[in-house]
Amino acid sequence: MGTRLSSFYPVIATEDVAAAHDFYARHFGFEATFTADWYVSLRRPDAPHYELALLDSAHPTIPEGHRAPVKGGLLLNFEVDDVDAEYHRLVGEAGLRELLPLRTEDFGQRHFIVAAPDGVMVDVITVVPASEDFADQYVGGAPVQL
Repeated sequence: MGTRLSSFYPVIATEDVAAAHDFYARHFGFEATFTADWYVSLRRPDAPHYELALLDSAHPTIPEGHRAPVKGGLLLNFEVDDVDAEYHRLVGEAGLRELLPLRTEDFGQRHFIVAAPDGVMVDVITVVPASEDFADQYVGGAPVQL
């Protein structure tokens, strides 16, 4: 890339901007920095360098022939300090639909996956030590824990 990258963030094409906005605000603490009926830009107050945007999938800024909502295959990873507490909060208390139960992986994650609007999956992760089989596959050594 020839120029400095000043920002990078996913934009989720959605059929219901308001519902998606409510989901990420209510369950993951995102706050709007720009709101229109067709687009919402979100940030976390504790991590303002992480952004997420929601765009009406039928909006004319999307090229014709590509105006469709996400319908699966998109996985958002949210790394947290205490995945067990988040599992209790999101699945146990809030009743989000669990797609993958809480478990520890040999490759260095303890995580679970819940369903978000439009077929998006949210993988909530705490980095844990990787098994010996995986530790040497990390560039520069084992994964860094939060």
